[in-house]
Amino acid sequence: MRHRKKVNHLGRKSAHRQAMLSNMATSLILHKRIKTTLQKAKALRIYVEPLINRSKDNTTHSRRIVFSYLQSKEAVTELFRSVADKIGDRPGGYTRILKIENRLGDNAEMCYIELVDFNENMLKKTEAETKKSATRRAGKKSSGKSETTEKQKAEAPMFESSRTDSPITEETPETTEPEATEPETTEPETTEPEATEPEATEPETTEPETTEPETTEPETSQEEKPEEA
Repeated sequence: MRHRKKVNHLGRKSAHRQAMLSNMATSLILHKRIKTTLQKAKALRIYVEPLINRSKDNTTHSRRIVFSYLQSKEAVTELFRSVADKIGDRPGGYTRILKIENRLGDNAEMCYIELVDFNENMLKKTEAETKKSATRRAGKKSSGKSETTEKQKAEAPMFESSRTDSPITEETPETTEPEATEPETTEPETTEPEATEPEATEPETTEPETTEPETTEPETSQEEKPEEA
């Protein structure tokens, strides 16, 4: 019985298991994402996250401890240079497990294990979601303030008018209605005589037309007289 035994031996002896986890951790650090079974990924997460956490302290002592687990200079340099820069602000949870379809041969549960800060697609989605949530919250707050101010503005003149106009409510509309109608009737009356004035000027233009035929008549008489002679 395996009561209180959390270590998954993965069907291997201790040396084989340690060598396999070391190789998988090296591949994960170099390639940032690997494909494996779900049980191996869970065991690798427990193995590699303390090493990634130690890379925040870039000293010779921490480098030697990590090298004793990985046994790869390339993986150690990659861990303390590029990986340590991205995980500097993260307090933990450096890896992510994404489940996929089972393996065809033995129907084993498969998954991807990757470093969280190196998946650009997931980072873009999270940034977009945070921006949307921030704008929605700001919009709600601003709309609430504007609604309260509009209500205050709309309510304030209503109370003032009800208090001051109560004794004069009947007199004011009666005086304003005839005043508005009288200038409307007078305006068309003033425009009608303006239209009649150009009608009186039209006969003045006809007078020079009558003089033109008078000048032409003596011209025709003079031409006829020499012909007769």
